[in-house]
Amino acid sequence: MAIRKLLIANRGEIAVRILRAARELGIATVQVVSKADHDMLAARLADEVVEIGPPPAAKSYLNRDAILDAARRTGADAIHPGYGFLSENADFAAAVEQAGLVFVGPRSQTIRLMGDKAAAREAAAKAGVPTVPGSAGRVEEGEALDQAGAIGFPVMIKAAAGGGGKGLRFVEHEKDLASSVRTVASEAKASFGDGRFYVEKFVNKPRHIEVQVFADHKGNTVHVFERECSIQRRHQKVVEESPSPFVTPEMRQKMGEVAVRAAKAVNYLGAGTIEFLVDADRNFYFLEMNTRIQVEHPVTELVTGIDLVKTQIEVAAGAPLPFKQSDLSQKGWAIECRVYAEDPDQGFAPAPGKIETLRLPEGPGVRSDCGVYEGYEVPVYYDPMISKLATWGRDRTEAIDRMRRALGEFAIAGALVTNLDFHRWIVNHPRFQKGDFDTSFIAQEFPPAAEKATQDPIRAAAILLAAAATHAEGNSSSRRTIETGRAAAQWKTAGRYDSLRR
Repeated sequence: MAIRKLLIANRGEIAVRILRAARELGIATVQVVSKADHDMLAARLADEVVEIGPPPAAKSYLNRDAILDAARRTGADAIHPGYGFLSENADFAAAVEQAGLVFVGPRSQTIRLMGDKAAAREAAAKAGVPTVPGSAGRVEEGEALDQAGAIGFPVMIKAAAGGGGKGLRFVEHEKDLASSVRTVASEAKASFGDGRFYVEKFVNKPRHIEVQVFADHKGNTVHVFERECSIQRRHQKVVEESPSPFVTPEMRQKMGEVAVRAAKAVNYLGAGTIEFLVDADRNFYFLEMNTRIQVEHPVTELVTGIDLVKTQIEVAAGAPLPFKQSDLSQKGWAIECRVYAEDPDQGFAPAPGKIETLRLPEGPGVRSDCGVYEGYEVPVYYDPMISKLATWGRDRTEAIDRMRRALGEFAIAGALVTNLDFHRWIVNHPRFQKGDFDTSFIAQEFPPAAEKATQDPIRAAAILLAAAATHAEGNSSSRRTIETGRAAAQWKTAGRYDSLRR
């Protein structure tokens, strides 16, 4: 069936990305917004805009009845959920299907199965996909000690319905198990409405590597190679790249075959990601399946030339995959940095505010998926992403060099703090440049704020100047920062990056 009008049930940069893909396909767009989002870029670009509720996400972007009503009122015949919010909500997908609309994503039963992390482990194991040693299924609180003892400490306690780094605890010793179990159950109940959990063996020095998969209605299934996602803070991805500097050609082929097998085992449809933990000996284990488009999809697009979002929409409308596995290959190297309005010096706390000046980097091999503009105020209610900055090069060295150049050109000023300087530190770090890292890289290498303040006199002076400006304005709650390529060069000259490596 042809899709004539697509409702975008998301916001920010991914809404802009979906909107542009739909426009290239000749599809009209409807953008839903909360009361706080009428001025966002996607709302300015969409053909129609419908307000669905007040700013809190629970009353707007998570309000499935309001979204379905907006689709009915505008005559939309398809809904794209993006990522986050309702993208992996099986009940929402089922409601869209029952309303006779196209859900741009997998079938609701697949989302339900793979959304339960414990059930997903069981399904993967049955399909012959290697899994991390752990409990066979969900565990009751009273069973946790026996399960952990049988597996052997250290272990991970994981929420069955978890994601985004929530409902997850590392337990090194038996004495810490009971409190960790209670914390995971409580956090999972609050975040996902489901307090169930399971126990897994802790993989030492793991890398987080995922494989993009795609399937159509006829069951044709391919993998679109891997992405390296090991640069993380608090289990949240920060920098991604494709290919992975750790994966060998033989490993790449095997991981791809296993990912396709896992997708076929659950009758998958559309774009999805099979995520793996990989140990130092290159053994890989199924971690979970994300039943949606991923934040980091641009790096796959840059090295394969495939528009994943357009393909998503076409496959959802019933079209067959436009490529076979033998048609796909990787060319060059791509890296993505997630630019947020957050303060790394304050534990990566969100630091949104108004953008008074914005200059996005340009030039060969540079892409910025951005949902903001000069004069826009990053709201306090949602994930404070500003841009997904990606670079492509003929090899990893050129991709890194272009990212360094792009981060140096990226300029933003206003009542907000960003993690741009943090990304500059990452791409200049010797371990990153060598590809010698695992998921503990940031925790091991990024020093605490107090240490940085003493090591970096320019940063300390900038903080004092910002505080003085804030005091002069009579607004103690406002924070200001100006970040430019010149400032980045000054900080590097002052030894900021060298001091942060220690």
